[in-house]
Amino acid sequence: MPSDAINEPYTDPLAFGQRLQLLRTRRGMTRIVFAGLLGKSPSWVKALECGRLKTPKLDVILRIAEVLRVRELSELTGDQSARVDLFIGPGHARLPAVRDAVNAFPCTTTGQAPATAELRARLARAWQARHCAPNHRDVVGTMLPDLIRDAQLAVRQADRTADRRAAQSALSQVYSLSQFFLAYQPDAALLWRVAERAMIAAQESEDPHAIGVAAWLAAQAHRDCGPAHFDAADAVTLDTLRFLEPLLPDGADDVLAITGALRFEAGYTAARRGDSGTAWHHWDTARAMADRLPADYYHPVTSFSRAVMGAHAVTVAVELHAGGESVRQVAAADALAIPSRPRRARHRIEEARGYRLDGQRDAALATLDKAFEAAPETIRYNGYARTIILEESESKSPERRRRAAQLAVKVGLLAA
Repeated sequence: MPSDAINEPYTDPLAFGQRLQLLRTRRGMTRIVFAGLLGKSPSWVKALECGRLKTPKLDVILRIAEVLRVRELSELTGDQSARVDLFIGPGHARLPAVRDAVNAFPCTTTGQAPATAELRARLARAWQARHCAPNHRDVVGTMLPDLIRDAQLAVRQADRTADRRAAQSALSQVYSLSQFFLAYQPDAALLWRVAERAMIAAQESEDPHAIGVAAWLAAQAHRDCGPAHFDAADAVTLDTLRFLEPLLPDGADDVLAITGALRFEAGYTAARRGDSGTAWHHWDTARAMADRLPADYYHPVTSFSRAVMGAHAVTVAVELHAGGESVRQVAAADALAIPSRPRRARHRIEEARGYRLDGQRDAALATLDKAFEAAPETIRYNGYARTIILEESESKSPERRRRAAQLAVKVGLLAA
């Protein structure tokens, strides 16, 4: 998702501590909050910012970059010769074709738009392919350009109000699928454009499920922009919950699932804030909603289900920077119960973050290997995985350095 990375470079000479203070204050984060998320004392942070402490070692720098959501390490270190982008993966080969389909704005149309039912069937196949394929971005990127064009055409050619609303619902969900492809690629403006279009199309459709999905993705986009945008993420999430929850008594499973997914997103944002009580309260509420779904139900967009709640618990503990609790939740979660390969890979990355917080660095690397096996294209675009691999490439343990280097080659951080 997009980031609030600072675009203007700092002019030299600025010490590491000065850069840290500028980035922290630009994120709207107090020393107390920052220190808590980092696992340090506020006095340690103050001493570092004031220059009384030397520049820390790489593992601490990477942890600081993670907490502040710094994209380029050079923003923090000032070393422009070693630019490392942590939270943006490489541009996918199919990105230009998807971008062209999104940016196209034809004033005239030729050909007959497919029926809405056909669009929904193609969308279902696309989601199924995404969940099953290890190279899911490649698969989805192949399908998206035609889906985008055909869904736009269906909206333009719809004559009746009911047909237009149905076409807008399908278009919104095509844009939602597009966001999964675009996330963490080097075109944040395109991602935001698609997110906004998904919200508008969903609102035009008046389809509660489409509205919930678009809001779920918009909330993630806001949250991933950093602490200054957490309120915006909460506003989207909580406003949509107020709209959806009255519909639950008569709603279908998909409406219950997207409501549960949004409830967890509220907990996710609370965990990013460091608000443990609120985070776990939202998780408990989401779990109760998951328990109301059929045992084999699996939401095609959000993965919300009974099976994913263990993974969500790991995420809450990790975002709260609770190492011991993270590992306990890892032991309780069943990764193999998650049928989606990319979602399972993301859960493995969260497990690795938990092991890293708990000081179990060998376990963290071993778990990242499992993430790669599940879905290589997930780990290649994940900033947390990249951070752990980079950190362990500087390990004092020769064996750990070797394993990290092997993984860095597979992920594409190092040349073979």
